[in-house]
Amino acid sequence: MSNRKRKRQQLKVGSETARVLKLGHPWVIADRYTRQWPAVDCGSLADLVDDAGSFLATALIDPQARVAARVLSHTHVNLDDVFLRKRITAAAAARSWMPLGDTDAWRLVNAEGDGLPGLTIDRYAGYAVLQYFTPAWEPHLERVAQVLLAMENEEFLGVYAKYRPQETRKLAAGGKKKKPYSRLIAGREAPRDLTVVEHGLKFSVDLVNDLNTGIFPDQRQNRQVLRARIAGCRFLNLFAYTGAFSVAAAAGGASQVTSVDVSARYLEQAQRNFRLNGFDPADHEFVCGDCFAEVEKFVRRGHRFDVVLMDPPSFSTTRRGKFTTGGGTADMVARVLPLIEPGGLLITSSNLQKMALNDYLKELRKGSLAADRTLQVMEVSGQSPDFPFLTGFPEGQYLKYVVSVVQEQL
Repeated sequence: MSNRKRKRQQLKVGSETARVLKLGHPWVIADRYTRQWPAVDCGSLADLVDDAGSFLATALIDPQARVAARVLSHTHVNLDDVFLRKRITAAAAARSWMPLGDTDAWRLVNAEGDGLPGLTIDRYAGYAVLQYFTPAWEPHLERVAQVLLAMENEEFLGVYAKYRPQETRKLAAGGKKKKPYSRLIAGREAPRDLTVVEHGLKFSVDLVNDLNTGIFPDQRQNRQVLRARIAGCRFLNLFAYTGAFSVAAAAGGASQVTSVDVSARYLEQAQRNFRLNGFDPADHEFVCGDCFAEVEKFVRRGHRFDVVLMDPPSFSTTRRGKFTTGGGTADMVARVLPLIEPGGLLITSSNLQKMALNDYLKELRKGSLAADRTLQVMEVSGQSPDFPFLTGFPEGQYLKYVVSVVQEQL
């Protein structure tokens, strides 16, 4: 039965939640009020009301989750083709302000930042990948896909869906996991060797079999800036993943690019990305190993670099231990700084949403003091503009990308 043919359930929220919703925050966090809600199906819509019964918002409900409801609108709406087309069209129009250049991989819808909380839509060449961060979107995915395929200016060939629970590292810890992360829900399958273009550079992506596709579009503008300033430099890329920053450095004229990652498979893909762009991997260095251990080896051997990038995942596990942004950043900075020539650059990045920029800078300070160095912050940036956030949802500004000049301790 459609939402138009039945009276929608009303769910009461507390006064503090009501206040936050009125300020534009799109989440209802589970509390004593949500625990008193009547039975409601995950993925259904409900009217959120305050203690007086006044309407606050239409929300998508996930009653057992920490985020029990996500606001779709502060007016009465239905999650139908008309609503979805309006939101996706508005998101596409906002991206017309972006200087994409020769690029065919970007984020079309950024969840809360585009009014579809809990759902992102990424374009990879002619294909769309829907990532949903709550099972509440499950009943609506096919409708989203059909709206995408019917859009006049987007021309998608196929649409994939991928569930991204909050604890994504549990998915990645599956070892020899054979079940694909994504599934095709509309249109035709993408080729296994799909190649996308970012500012004229080519990258191999996999839309199906990995938790991530092989490139992070949120770092696109940061790669472009690096490419413009790296000519003639010796560049070290730690936690290199599939080498997108390394390819950008090679394209920018770096004299030597060294890429370190614990995954041999990712480094093989990095070398494939080098070849896609006409660079011989043999002219550069690819090191498979734990970044902490490899940095220690570089220091012992007296290696020096002009620019070092460390862009670790928020959480990673290796044979030797664990890295977490909160617990490992300062230590990694202290270990890396002896590798950088005075006047060189240390570039650090974190996508940990719950760590504020000021706290992240404290980690950098702690590491620089331990290494008897001074970091002059030259530039602070975040995610690319196709990852917008709302003023009422500051958590959407999650990426911290800090470029610092390394000096002797002042």
